Amino acid sequence: MAKLSIHDLDRISERVKRTTLLREGAGRAKITVHMGTCGIAAGARKIMNTLMDEIAERNITDVILTSSGCAGLCSREPMATVEIKGEAPVKYVDLTTDKIKRIFEEHVLGGKIVEEYALARGSERMS
Repeated sequence: MAKLSIHDLDRISERVKRTTLLREGAGRAKITVHMGTCGIAAGARKIMNTLMDEIAERNITDVILTSSGCAGLCSREPMATVEIKGEAPVKYVDLTTDKIKRIFEEHVLGGKIVEEYALARGSERMS
């Protein structure tokens, strides 16, 4: 078995921290990319990869990025839901990589909803 380096241990530690944040629901924002088969066919993987790149390039640690299945609006895919702590979730539709970069900058980091890409505000969950 190969010996682990300090760099290897740092990478493992960072991965565990991110997993713990996700599990505990910590973080100031959560982005869910809807990746059912319809979403993937429409380009959801590009949306997810773009967000992963933005988070990594900016070294952001308080934004949770996750995926879910189909949101039920196949014709409006790719879709993502942005949840800022203490605010109603916002569902964005018909996404492109340029649109998700703008949403990330303005809504996730800046707190301002990008109205022209938003379909709905609020949760579809029952209380």
